[in-house]
Amino acid sequence: MEKSCTLDIGGKQMIFSTGKIARLANSVLVKFGGNGVLITAVMSQNSSGNTDFFPLVVDVEERMYAAGKIPGGFFKREGRASDKAILNSRLTDRGLRPLFDKNIRNEVQLIGTVISFDQINPYDISVINGASMALYISDIPFEEPVGAVRIGKVGENWIINPDYSEIEESIIDIVVAGTEDAILMVEAGGKEVSEEVTVEAIEKAHIEIKKIVYFQKEFRKIVGKEKRKTVNFELNKDIEKKVRELTEARIQEVLDDIVKYSADDDKKSLLDNTARGYFQDRMLIIKEEIGKKLETEFPEDSESIDISFKDLERELVRKLILKEGIRPDGRKPDEIREINCEVGLFPETTHGIGLFTRGKTQAITILALGSIREAQKIDSLGKEEFKRYIHHYNFPPFSTGETWPLRGPKRREIGHGALAEKALRPMIPDEDKFPYVLRLVSEILESNGSTSMASVCGSTLALMDAGVPILNPVSGIAMGLIKGEDDKYIVLKDIQGLEDFYGDMDFKVAGTKNGITALQMDMKVKGINIDIIKKTLEKAKEGRLYILDKMLEVIPQPRESLASCAPKITTFKVPKEKIGEIIGPGGKNIKSIKEEFDLEEIDISDYNGEGLVSITSSNEVNMEMARKKIEGMLKGIEDIKIGDEFSGTVVGITSYGAFINLFPGVDGLLHISKVSNKRINDVNDYLKIGDKISVRVGNIDSRTKKIGLERTDI
Repeated sequence: MEKSCTLDIGGKQMIFSTGKIARLANSVLVKFGGNGVLITAVMSQNSSGNTDFFPLVVDVEERMYAAGKIPGGFFKREGRASDKAILNSRLTDRGLRPLFDKNIRNEVQLIGTVISFDQINPYDISVINGASMALYISDIPFEEPVGAVRIGKVGENWIINPDYSEIEESIIDIVVAGTEDAILMVEAGGKEVSEEVTVEAIEKAHIEIKKIVYFQKEFRKIVGKEKRKTVNFELNKDIEKKVRELTEARIQEVLDDIVKYSADDDKKSLLDNTARGYFQDRMLIIKEEIGKKLETEFPEDSESIDISFKDLERELVRKLILKEGIRPDGRKPDEIREINCEVGLFPETTHGIGLFTRGKTQAITILALGSIREAQKIDSLGKEEFKRYIHHYNFPPFSTGETWPLRGPKRREIGHGALAEKALRPMIPDEDKFPYVLRLVSEILESNGSTSMASVCGSTLALMDAGVPILNPVSGIAMGLIKGEDDKYIVLKDIQGLEDFYGDMDFKVAGTKNGITALQMDMKVKGINIDIIKKTLEKAKEGRLYILDKMLEVIPQPRESLASCAPKITTFKVPKEKIGEIIGPGGKNIKSIKEEFDLEEIDISDYNGEGLVSITSSNEVNMEMARKKIEGMLKGIEDIKIGDEFSGTVVGITSYGAFINLFPGVDGLLHISKVSNKRINDVNDYLKIGDKISVRVGNIDSRTKKIGLERTDI
C-alpha cells in the first residue's frame, strides 16, 4: 500500500512516497516541483567476495524522456552517464558513505532514476534526500538519516533550494548535506564570496537539514522495516596483537626521528628527498619485513594483516600530529610545501601552458583556443546549451608510480575536472569581450595530495600565459583535519595523500584575492561542527593567498597579447532570421567575402537561439573589414545613417570620383575630393576596380537618397 508524506522546505513542497512502485527494492519516489526521481536501495544477501572495503555503489540515471526529449545519435537511446549524472552520483555518495559501518561486506546499490524533469529546478537535492529516506526506512543498516539542501543568495535575500534562474543570479550556489548534529558534505561555487557569507550559508542550510532529518525519522515510524543482519569483516585479534607487538616500536622510532630531523636544518632535507619521502619509504620496509613473517603464520588472512598495519600506522601518525604538532613529512600544521611555477614551455605550438608543482604534486595545464562554433553542445535533460569554457582533468597511472589500464576518464577524474572548472568559471571573460572557446586540460604528472587544487593553479597560469583577460587569478588549497579526544583537533594546510587517507576531512577551497569561487568538503567521520568549518576557512584563506603570491611572482598578470600561434577570431551576433540572407544561395555571399578578404574561416550558425558570425584570420585588418561588410549586409538602404562605417569595394571609377559597393545592391559615391587627404587630378592614380577600402557615410541626399562617402583609412 502506498504511503506518502509532504515536507515544506523554503516554501516549496517535497513529496516522498513508497509502497506503490519498484516494490522488490527499498524504493522512494520524490516529487519536487515538476521533477520526479525514483530512488531504489538494494543490498545483496551475501558478501561481494574478496573486497577489503565497504562496496557502496551510487548511480544516477538520466532519462531523456523525463524532459520530453529523444536522445541524439544513431541508436536513439541513452548511452554512458552524462557528466552531470556522474557528478550527482558522487554528490550523493559523499553525503552518505561516512554513516555506513565500513566493515559491511554486502554490496549496497543506490540508483536514482530521473523520471520527470521540469527544467526549472535542479534534481540533485531530491536524489540525496530520497537516497537517505530509502536507506533509512529500509532493511539496510543505516541508522542516521541525512538531509540535504541548496542555498543561494540574491541581493540581501537568502533562497532555499533556488531554481536555475535564481542560481544564475545568486552570488553563491552551495549544496550542504548533514545529520541532525553535524555537517557531512559541502559543494559550492561562488562569485568571489567571503568566508563569512559561506559560513552563514552553511548555518542556514543546517537549520533546514534538521527539519529534513526530523521528517525522515517521523516517516520511518510509519513505514520503516526491521534492519537485516549483514556480512561484516571481523578483524583477527591475534593478528592485530601480533602486528602491534612487532611493529609499534619500529614505527614509533621512525616518527621520533621525524620529530628530531624536523628541528635540525641539516637533516630536515632527509625527510623529503626521495620519491615517496622518508616516512613512507621506512613504512614500506617495515611492512614488507613484518608481512612476510605474518603471512607464513596466518596464510589465510592477509586482509587482517593489512588492516592491522594501517590501523596502527593511522593511530601513531595521528598521535604525532596531535601531540607534537609535526606531520609525517616534518612540516608543522600551517606549513605549505615548496611551490614552483612555470609558464610558456612550448610557445611555438601551445596557446597557453602552466606547470604547477607543490611538493610531490605536479600538474601541467595546456590551453587551446578555438572559435565559438567549436563550443560544446550539451545533450542533456535541460534546455539546449553551448559550453564555451571546458576543463578536463587526466590522472594517468604514472603519476603515482603505478600501472593500470587506460580506459577513459573515471568518475574521480570527471569530478576533479568539474571542481577546477567551477573554480575558474566566474573569472572567464564574457564572450563579447573574449570571443573564444577555451579548453583547458590538466595532466597530473605527480600525485601526493590535492591534484584538483594543483590543476586550478596550473589552469590560472595557462590562462594568463595565453593572454586571456581573466578577471582575477585563482589559486586553491586542500585542508585536512585530525580530531582527537576531548574535542581537540588540528587543522592541516596543504594535505598530502597520507594525511588525506588517515585524516578526518578533505576540504578544498579555491578562490581569488577577493573571495571563494569553489569549495568542496568531504568527511571520513560522522561530520563536523560549524566552528571547525570557520577555522578551516580562515586557514584556507591564508594558504590560498600565499600560493597565489607564489604564482604571481612568475606571471603577475595576463600577457598583453595572445600567443603568436593562437587563432585571431572576432565574433558578433546577427538576427537569426538574417542568417540565410548573409550566407546567400549555395553559400555564394560567404564564399565571396572569404575570398575577398583572404579569410581562413568564416562561420555563421544558430548559437543559443541567436545568429552568430565567427571570423578567423591571421590578418586583423582584413578580419575587421569583413565584419563591417557583413554588418552592412544586414541593413537596407533605409537603415543607413550618416556616420555609419563600411568596408566597401571599388566597383566603378569616373572623372569625379569612385563608386563603392557597401553591400549587395547598395553603392555610394566617394567624391574625388575625398579620395585622398591632398588634391588629386586622377582617381585612377589612387584607386583601382576591386580595391577594398574603409568608408563612412558623409551625407545622404534627402530627395534622391544618393549616398556620399568619405574615407576612414587615410
